[in-house]
Amino acid sequence: MTALQDPTGTARADLPRTERPDAPAYLSRYLERAGRAAPAPGDEDEGTPLYLRRFRERRESTDPFEQPVPSYEGQDLGTTRGWAEVTRTKEIVPERREQAVDVVTDVYFVRHGETQGYSSESGLTPLGSWQAHRRGQELARRVMNGHTVRMASADTNRARQTAEHIRRGLLDGMALFGREATVGEIVAYREFQNFAVATPEGLRDVTSAFRMYAKELEAFERTSLGERPGWLVDVDRFWKIQQGGGDPITHWLTMPMLHFEPPVSCVRRFWAGLLRIHRETPGNSVVVATHSGPIRAFATAAMGYDPGEPFNTEFVRVRLIEGGVTALVLYRNRVQEVHVPDLDGLPNWWTGAATAAEVAEEVR
Repeated sequence: MTALQDPTGTARADLPRTERPDAPAYLSRYLERAGRAAPAPGDEDEGTPLYLRRFRERRESTDPFEQPVPSYEGQDLGTTRGWAEVTRTKEIVPERREQAVDVVTDVYFVRHGETQGYSSESGLTPLGSWQAHRRGQELARRVMNGHTVRMASADTNRARQTAEHIRRGLLDGMALFGREATVGEIVAYREFQNFAVATPEGLRDVTSAFRMYAKELEAFERTSLGERPGWLVDVDRFWKIQQGGGDPITHWLTMPMLHFEPPVSCVRRFWAGLLRIHRETPGNSVVVATHSGPIRAFATAAMGYDPGEPFNTEFVRVRLIEGGVTALVLYRNRVQEVHVPDLDGLPNWWTGAATAAEVAEEVR
């Protein structure tokens, strides 16, 4: 016997070793079963299970629909092409609606990136610029060779800068992926503005209305004379919710404020802007940089419930179906098919609103 060395280097005696020329019992039984020829289809005894007899019959058949399906990772699944064809039905694997229709235009309503503030007409922070650029690179994955991408935005600093950074990200992403597509210049559309407030100087964006509110409120607090006008009360209530850490957009969606543009009005003009872009400058994709309030109102109208505030540069996607009758609205992993509204049949809240003098004359 020779001594073996353990890992520590200490010598130890050889372990006993048994040399066996025959295979282990389990291997012997396996080789015996494998060496036995399968009986002919009519020669099985009554003890053979029915499923095994039918399986052997199908294996011996020359009908291609009775041949077993090719094995998966070396394992025979025991089924046939005919049975696989029968069970592959639309009830089991339904075809998704967005895969079965012809989409003529993809529209992305993108919320602006992180901004320096909402009380003034501020631009984006460095993080907001990065968010918009990153969103453009992600959207570039969906642009194919020969596509045309239209760029639109609301006429505010934060929305315009978001559109600029998205456009740069699109161009960078297409160069990275080797895509050849046309990306248009950024055009501001009044239909995609933030919701408005009716002030003594006319309709103003909510941020612009806040600047007027701050000036007027200071005068009322200094003199303490007279009753505050209704628009000032509505704006004060809205911004107090913002200052208190609440959600002023939820308040706007759910609580009536006489001097604020209704959410349904924002939904109407978003549809109007979408159809206008599609009609005037048709393209495969349209990217619109805009504001969270109207985006959320649009998604709420389509989904039938409030899906929540979009994050910075999060988007609601609208896919116009060929024919112009319906569209698919996608937001947060949900798809909803909606009818494209007849804008002429919907009220235009501001152009159709009566002035105070007209109301007084009607009452008299």
